[in-house]
Amino acid sequence: MPTKKSTAIPASKVSRPKAAPVSAPVSTVSSSNTKVKRVQEDPTKKNKVYSILKGGGIWYKLKQNNITVFDDETGKVRQLRYAPNENSIWADEQSENIIREQIIFEAKNLVVPYTKPNLQKYLELHPDNKANGGSIFEIVDTAKSAETELESEFSMLEAVSMVRDKSIDELLPVAMYLGINTNQKNMEIKRELLKEAKANPKRFIEMFDNPVVRTKSVIMSAIDFQILKADADGLKWFDSNRLIVATPAGQDTLDISTRFCLSEKGALVYEEIQNQLDKI
Repeated sequence: MPTKKSTAIPASKVSRPKAAPVSAPVSTVSSSNTKVKRVQEDPTKKNKVYSILKGGGIWYKLKQNNITVFDDETGKVRQLRYAPNENSIWADEQSENIIREQIIFEAKNLVVPYTKPNLQKYLELHPDNKANGGSIFEIVDTAKSAETELESEFSMLEAVSMVRDKSIDELLPVAMYLGINTNQKNMEIKRELLKEAKANPKRFIEMFDNPVVRTKSVIMSAIDFQILKADADGLKWFDSNRLIVATPAGQDTLDISTRFCLSEKGALVYEEIQNQLDKI
């Protein structure tokens, strides 16, 4: 009988599964506490910006002839003179071969790099500088400008947040004081208040702690509910027509009544007005 050929694959040729690649070890060090660092500006290497106070136009040449100022260090009046090739700004300390250069403001501004310390010092001491009592130019305080802008923006955000977050009961006194129609829907009242908040954020914020605002709104509510009535000659009780406080000619009854209720003399009247409103 014929022999059968073996179909077995030799062990040397058997394909073995490849080993999975070994992953890199995962770092267990947390980076959450790593501080982000920055390179801060060197105050000694700071460009300075000067600006014309009024007018100036496209091109303005600063007066430089015969400028004298008092020097605190020497106790003398000395001539101030700018020469780009001289280290000193004092004429009596400069060489004979000086090179003069005009100081020009373009579009009302002049940027002086820190590489020109003599020009920065000259402008600092110049009598036309606002800091020295002059009325021609001033140094632009960029840090102060940024701080002022931030304060303005933060006040705006705070005022808008108050309109959004406060209840309508908390907002009504301010709305009434501002003359906003409080018979509207709540969202319409808030819309009007939002306009006021954006127009003058600081004033708007201060209104919530102003006793005049609260007192005047209470009096206005009492008038609306016919507890009081405001006539040209004074504030009166609605039912009895009895005068509470007289209004001098040419003055506003609401303003007079508010001041009266905030005084010691009007404290009991104000308390009674509040009591009657609470019963409604």
